[in-house]
Amino acid sequence: MTNERALLERTAEIAARYLDTLDTRPIRADADYDAMLAAVDRPVPEEGLDPADVIEELARLAEPGLVAMGSGRYYGFVIGGALPSSLAADWLVSAWDQNTGLAQVTPAASALEAVTGRWVLELLGLPAHSSFAFVTGCQMAHVTSLAAARHAQYDRIGYDLPARGLAGAPPLRVVVGGKRHVTLTRALQLLGIGAEQEVVVPVDDQGRMRVELLADILAGDDAPTIVCLQAGEVNTGTFDDLATGIAVAHDVGAWVHVDGAFGLWAATSPGLAHLVAGHADADSWATDAHKWLNVPYDCGIAICAHPLMHAAAMEYAAPYLDVAKAAERDPMGFSPEFSRRARSLPAWAAIRALGRRGVAAMIESSCASARGIAEGLVAIPGCELLNDVVLNQVLVRFEDDARTSAIVAAVQQEGEAWMSPTVWDDRAAIRISVSCWRTDEDDVRRTVAAFARAAVAY
Repeated sequence: MTNERALLERTAEIAARYLDTLDTRPIRADADYDAMLAAVDRPVPEEGLDPADVIEELARLAEPGLVAMGSGRYYGFVIGGALPSSLAADWLVSAWDQNTGLAQVTPAASALEAVTGRWVLELLGLPAHSSFAFVTGCQMAHVTSLAAARHAQYDRIGYDLPARGLAGAPPLRVVVGGKRHVTLTRALQLLGIGAEQEVVVPVDDQGRMRVELLADILAGDDAPTIVCLQAGEVNTGTFDDLATGIAVAHDVGAWVHVDGAFGLWAATSPGLAHLVAGHADADSWATDAHKWLNVPYDCGIAICAHPLMHAAAMEYAAPYLDVAKAAERDPMGFSPEFSRRARSLPAWAAIRALGRRGVAAMIESSCASARGIAEGLVAIPGCELLNDVVLNQVLVRFEDDARTSAIVAAVQQEGEAWMSPTVWDDRAAIRISVSCWRTDEDDVRRTVAAFARAAVAY
């Protein structure tokens, strides 16, 4: 019989050893995908292996291909780290193995999710009556929120979408900004809303939707409409004028959805909350806890100011389900998933460990680090800052595409820090996203120094 305690203790030892190396190990992986595939690709084993040996083999095989995403010097793709409290809670989630769908089946996890959702609403300054769902990420948070939007807009004109489906449905119009995130487009496609139904609004030099154009765009068309605004452009970190955009959209009966994958967390900071002014008047929001709340992957959050529309879009009644009483909240009633792990519990642990003040301090610290990196980089000859550093995003480039690409590749290869190459206004650029709780002044110094070395070499 497997000694589960010994197995878990050894697993914890391997995990702790990895975490202990985050400050010194290269941020990049030592082996690329092809090398890793060559190392692990083998036939299905005919015979089993002792679980302890399986874990040792897994750790040994994976080690060369691991990227130090939890490091304070990993700045790629707005990926947060994992707070100790949220990591430990995530281990418990796996050990408890609760399928958090029905409240009567998993009362502890379901009750904790209800409280965690309320805490999130309070932290983000969103209406207390809003419904919410903890999903895999912002991609599915968009799908969930926009499904509610689609249902509500068709319901408003008397079209029974659940009964009649999309075939033959009146045209639906979706208004988006020119710099919307790809996950928003993918969510629309998953919901049967194609590119020809999108109306794209031009943006300014920072990626903000030009909301002064919105009234004219919305006028003269009575099609059911969804307007998608952005809180935190993924390259510049900038915000659409949410208050104006929401007011204009609501004047014509449009539903307003806010993509706040990371930027919505600015609402937790007294010094940054002005960036999301008016956001609470929207109809739905999407964000990620595995970005700036620093919980382990995966944890997105869909939030809706119209719980009845949200629940109707996620209808889950079936003869074999003991649907919960009105006083109980079934998590699956607001999520596209029936089977779902208790991913809200690491978020509960993060908020419980930090408190309101600690969450705000974590967000503010990331923004201060971003400003410090920007200040250090612009002192390097040839480096141009492309954005106003209003949040946690730094966007830079060097004199031309070739040098820009060479420098970011050199920094990545050195392993001292890792950030994403990107394209901004058809030119190569470098995007630095600061969203890990570990990032401190020493990480800022080491990051700037890595760029300085690369700039000398190229």
